[in-house]
Amino acid sequence: MLQVGLSLPHSPGGAAGGFPMAKPAKGDNTGTEQEMFASSPVTIVITSEADTWDIDASSSLGCGQFVDWDRMPDPEQEAPIPQDILSKPPKELKKLARGGYWAASHVLRAQVYHQLIQQVTCRLVTPDALVYRDVASRLFGKLSVSSHPLPEFLEGCSMPTYCLNLEGVTALKKILICVGNLFPDITYSPILPSLVALLLHYSEDEAQCFENISRLIASNTSHTSYIDQSFLAHQASCMTFGDLANKHCPAAHKLIASTSENVFEVYSEWLSWLFHDLPFNYAIRIFDVYLMEGQKVLYRIALALLKQYRLSVTSTELEGTNIKADLQAFVQNIAEHVTVDKLLERAFGIRLFSRKEIWLLQMANRKALMERGITMVQRRQSFHLAVDIQNFSSSIVTAQEMRIIWSWIPERFSLFPPLLLFSTSEDGCSLQRFYTCCEGYEPTVLLIKTTEGEVCGAFLSSDWSERKKSGATSGFFGTGECFVFTVRPETERYEWVFIKKPELAKAMPRSRQRSPSPSPASFLSSSPDGCGTSSNHLTVPTLQRKGRLSPFLAMRHFLLPSKTASMFMSGSREGIIIGGGGGQALSLDANLLLGRTEHCETFDNPPLCQENFKVQLLEVWGFQNT
Repeated sequence: MLQVGLSLPHSPGGAAGGFPMAKPAKGDNTGTEQEMFASSPVTIVITSEADTWDIDASSSLGCGQFVDWDRMPDPEQEAPIPQDILSKPPKELKKLARGGYWAASHVLRAQVYHQLIQQVTCRLVTPDALVYRDVASRLFGKLSVSSHPLPEFLEGCSMPTYCLNLEGVTALKKILICVGNLFPDITYSPILPSLVALLLHYSEDEAQCFENISRLIASNTSHTSYIDQSFLAHQASCMTFGDLANKHCPAAHKLIASTSENVFEVYSEWLSWLFHDLPFNYAIRIFDVYLMEGQKVLYRIALALLKQYRLSVTSTELEGTNIKADLQAFVQNIAEHVTVDKLLERAFGIRLFSRKEIWLLQMANRKALMERGITMVQRRQSFHLAVDIQNFSSSIVTAQEMRIIWSWIPERFSLFPPLLLFSTSEDGCSLQRFYTCCEGYEPTVLLIKTTEGEVCGAFLSSDWSERKKSGATSGFFGTGECFVFTVRPETERYEWVFIKKPELAKAMPRSRQRSPSPSPASFLSSSPDGCGTSSNHLTVPTLQRKGRLSPFLAMRHFLLPSKTASMFMSGSREGIIIGGGGGQALSLDANLLLGRTEHCETFDNPPLCQENFKVQLLEVWGFQNT
């Protein structure tokens, strides 16, 4: 088993007293210690050999004792600190955290951290400082050295030390070993060492640090997560970040998809950007807001980093480079590009969905991973989530073009390989045959090649059998995950208008959540109330098949400013329609030979090709095992 740690020499004199403390003597470093404490503010410790270390190196004598002050960055300029800051309501504390009000005061930050964590709602039985002292005494006893391996859940993980001194690194290892003893259900948690290392800066002793990290681990606050504790949960978080990057950073996402063989592999490092690659003075400011707001704030900041990265590079510069390594180097040198205050400002300018909706998306991604065979108790596993594009064959798009389209698809679906469901070249130009072949599959990708050589299409989130539920009239159905796109001559995606402009809609009151969507007939006839809905507002179609559609788009209801803002897809014997309102993004006749494309309100798209076109080829792709 890979052991993470370092052989530590005996420290003849531990730090004494509380904060402020004397800086360690500069002449006492051994060769090993000098190697470990390099000039970088973030030192990574990884060994693969048996680990023997000095238990007495951790002295437990006061806040700040675990810090190598010579390696700490200069403190931020002192900000005016409101009186009685610890008694402020949560909303005001959140504002102060975002503004970095306690960044210049080590003691104040320590007090705030402890108070915030003590207020976290936890499971009934959560280990505290007394438990730690008992377990640490039992594990490490009277021995002067220990060869205890670090927990298996850290296998393959790096361990940033964030300017900790010799005593701090020893304390870090002891705490992680005790966490492994007292939380046996943790099977994978790469972020845990970084959080413990940061907390040690602001802990009075090991026991207090252990109690605080235990409360974050044991948090049971509704729809709030602090620390992923299994490979399944970690991978689901990475997939969720991929989904959010797809929505909120389209330019960066497109760049990564065009230069990387596996987009998910790039996004799987998103937590490492924050608590591994960023310098200490950036990581600790993120930790300030993370304690107040939970994991959602980490998504925000990682998205802001991704946007900033896109501004700093061009496609030409990335040709032939390892984008994963390039992103890591960019984050490590972030101070050359943006200050921590500006980074946070940009992060909080990104309008994400609610904490509950992101949590629901994570649950959907977890379900998809479990369908792929990933379990809660599984250790870290290397597997390729992206489709093997090299074995993909289409009469309409190339493998490279399909890779771009695939990168736009929600992560939980892109786990599965594509399956050709219908092709006009094999199944003929029959709308009835189209329905027969596609029903039972959800979602699907529609590809169209015109006789002029233009290529466009749509990602359709719902089963085409949903059209039958509207009765005699063909109603619109689908969810806000639907989108339309062009491939040739230009590659571009057009999402639901409220993805880009959520400020246009307000949350729908519960009393109005059951209103149906309008039918194409009511829209085309300009009936003010064709489906019994209000003439001013329309609800997004409700979730028909739980667990299949996007939780955060299919279950959310909005007050929409027009009746045509959620016309995603519709089908009848006369043809199919995708997108509506002021026009139709795509419409095809019953023979699948003639089509039309226009601007529509649902996707706010331009015509996807020539407005009136003839179909040369049409394909529909589904997802195996969905």
